[in-house]
Amino acid sequence: MTDATTVAAAREPGSRAVRTRKLSKRYGRRATAALAVDGLDLEVPYGAVFGFLGPNGCGKTTTIRMLLGLIEASSGEAELLGVPMPGGARTALPRVGALVEGPAFHPYLSGVDNLRRLDAVDRSTDPATVDERIESALDRVGLRPAARKRFRAYSLGMKQRLAIAGALLRPRELLILDEPTNGLDPQGTREVRSLIAQLAADGVTIMLSTHLLSEVEQVCSHVGVMHKGRLVTQSPIEDLRATAVPRVRVETVAAEDAARVLTGAGLDDVVVAAGEVTALLGEHQPEKLVDALVGDGVPVRGFGVVRPDLEDLFVSLTGEGFDVSG
Repeated sequence: MTDATTVAAAREPGSRAVRTRKLSKRYGRRATAALAVDGLDLEVPYGAVFGFLGPNGCGKTTTIRMLLGLIEASSGEAELLGVPMPGGARTALPRVGALVEGPAFHPYLSGVDNLRRLDAVDRSTDPATVDERIESALDRVGLRPAARKRFRAYSLGMKQRLAIAGALLRPRELLILDEPTNGLDPQGTREVRSLIAQLAADGVTIMLSTHLLSEVEQVCSHVGVMHKGRLVTQSPIEDLRATAVPRVRVETVAAEDAARVLTGAGLDDVVVAAGEVTALLGEHQPEKLVDALVGDGVPVRGFGVVRPDLEDLFVSLTGEGFDVSG
């Protein structure tokens, strides 16, 4: 099969920029050794900004390293841009840019000289176009004014943007970014997020590994949630939001009486707290619940319908919280 045929096949309906089947990684030779990644069935659609979300240590980086052929999978299959990995690395990887575990450049060289050395390692690029391609990459990440500055003088945000520029020295269909805002101050974080949004607008598929919920909420169209080596869910973000089950919240000094009324009305998961009662709304009409509470003499100080946010959803999926800052 030719490269052109492979690329065309990758764009057929139902194809994915990233796909895995039962992908697993076990460290250690014993059958009882723990699985860092356990039976992963991952699908990243073309054109998506896919948030690969999970607490640190859940298997995200291990998955990325297997996808890129940096480590060998214990079992299962992986594809990048429709090409089996790691066997198809020579076909797939020139079309894939990656930033894994932070940027690594020579501190005493300038940004442009670091990119020049990086490009020289890639035998598939044309040396005659290196200056044009470096200038274009620096321009895309907003670093042309700092091109001649030494890398050691760069801020963390500039270092991350230079690493992304390195991934853009040739046209890419897919970018895989592992914690690209890790350790950045708010300004650096905004810079990298803005760059991701610009690249996505240009049609680049982006797989963004992060432990920051805010990252996913602000830039991602799709999400996959990892927990202890397993993928617990993946979907468009809006579909995930739609699964959130709304709850009613009643503010009252008679919480026990309010709980009795809501239970009698057929609501489930009634929870009594200081000064309020919550319950799953289900198919009930809120206004009728208010009538029932008032009709039973319950003093209602406040009433509302609350839909869980993404943080609540992820906690319910994994049993633990995420870092929501950033």
